[in-house]
Amino acid sequence: METVRIGIIGIGNMGSSHAQNITEGKVPGLRLTAVADRRESRRQWARETLAADVTIFAEGDDLIKSGSCDAVIIAVPHYQHPPLAIEAFANNLHVMCEKPAGVYTKQVREMIAAADHSDRVFGMMFNQRTNCVYRKMHEMVQSGKFGAIKRVNWIITNWYRTQAYYDSGDWRATWDGEGGGVLLNQCPHQLDLLQWICGMPQQVRAFCLNGHWHDIEVEDDVTAYLKYANGATGVFVTTTADAPGTNRLEITLEMGKLVCENDRLSLFLLDQNEREFCYTAKGGFDTPGCQEIQVETDGQNEQHVGVLKAFAGRILNGTPLVADGREGIHGLMLSNAMHLSSWLEQTVDLPIDEDLFLRELNKRRAGSRHKQAVDVTFDTRDSYGS
Repeated sequence: METVRIGIIGIGNMGSSHAQNITEGKVPGLRLTAVADRRESRRQWARETLAADVTIFAEGDDLIKSGSCDAVIIAVPHYQHPPLAIEAFANNLHVMCEKPAGVYTKQVREMIAAADHSDRVFGMMFNQRTNCVYRKMHEMVQSGKFGAIKRVNWIITNWYRTQAYYDSGDWRATWDGEGGGVLLNQCPHQLDLLQWICGMPQQVRAFCLNGHWHDIEVEDDVTAYLKYANGATGVFVTTTADAPGTNRLEITLEMGKLVCENDRLSLFLLDQNEREFCYTAKGGFDTPGCQEIQVETDGQNEQHVGVLKAFAGRILNGTPLVADGREGIHGLMLSNAMHLSSWLEQTVDLPIDEDLFLRELNKRRAGSRHKQAVDVTFDTRDSYGS
């Protein structure tokens, strides 16, 4: 195989962007051969925009079974990611899944099991892992050179959205249509990066405010406290209502602090390990010496194109993915833990009780403003749309 024939299920904002990147030749090794979308307006866009040899389907299942593709990109609403991926694996197709992996971890475990039973490549569209700043943070923290993590703070509030945004689709910001709010829509990348760089916490206590700043039924304001196995703590703050917003990630380590803000990475490097200094310093107000260093990176940030290049490379040459699809469950576990903690008004341990989470989610889906046309059991066979 010299090129991978790829189909895209869901050609809304993200799907159409992937289609254009591929057709413009930005992803060597991928050739777009099919797209699917239930909306006639999007299929008309495909007829007018894409090459004549790209087959257009209304149903993702039909695309999967058509034989026109070797791989698929799944870019539909969140609940439908796992069932379509499972169907694709069953038909011997490679899968690239848009974030998040799904809405609840129990559903995603079924997707992972399907991937494990196939010999196909499974990738997750965690394009922020291609960002040179986050890659460098991952490298520095995971190296152990700067000691253990002591504290993590991420305030990510530059997601400002108006009421008009939420009113643009009846599925938006509903428990049944989208499965959550800012945690599931805007923050999957940050939750993935948080666990990729720092590892998974052991406990979460979160406060998710539903419809606090907008007329919606899901969370638009979140503050979460994290506790790690080594005693480190963390705080994660996000909202879609702050103007202007902030995006600042601080990681305090035994040898200093990393600060990422405005696409710059700074290292505040201590002269001595703080844990050693604390117990050897003679003065009660002594502080270790510190120097600020602007961390150099390779400057590369290929985003979605980089993820797709790696996907093609894995299929054709066995080279590494940016993110294996199985890793998608980790950030979702954090999201689910934050929701569950807020719903129960208590601290929750990770991994969470997945059956309890699903019961609590289904209570909210049952009373949701948006009800999907085909959905009575709230299982992985939810009807998909784009």
